[in-house]
Amino acid sequence: MTLPEHDLDFLSDSTEQTSTRFVTFIGPSLKRFDLAVTTTNRFYGKKLVTDLQNGKTAILGSDDLEQEGYLASIYGLSEEEGAELESFLHQVLGEPHFTD
Repeated sequence: MTLPEHDLDFLSDSTEQTSTRFVTFIGPSLKRFDLAVTTTNRFYGKKLVTDLQNGKTAILGSDDLEQEGYLASIYGLSEEEGAELESFLHQVLGEPHFTD
């Protein structure tokens, strides 16, 4: 069932230019990673990281990599695979920048 547009209460609706990096790599575990890393002006400098194999996306910054097991939990990875993803993301995620 489709609702008429006038029944929707939009909280936000905007368009912006983004940049997406597509990268594929294999780590020591031989797990193949197919990722899309999108840079946007939203999310306080964090990036959208999408696993193209399972369709899971997370908003990530370098501060998120400090949480042990976080990536493995989000993306459904083993501990070893999560560590490989973390190693890659340390290279591409910048520091978040919060504003008052």
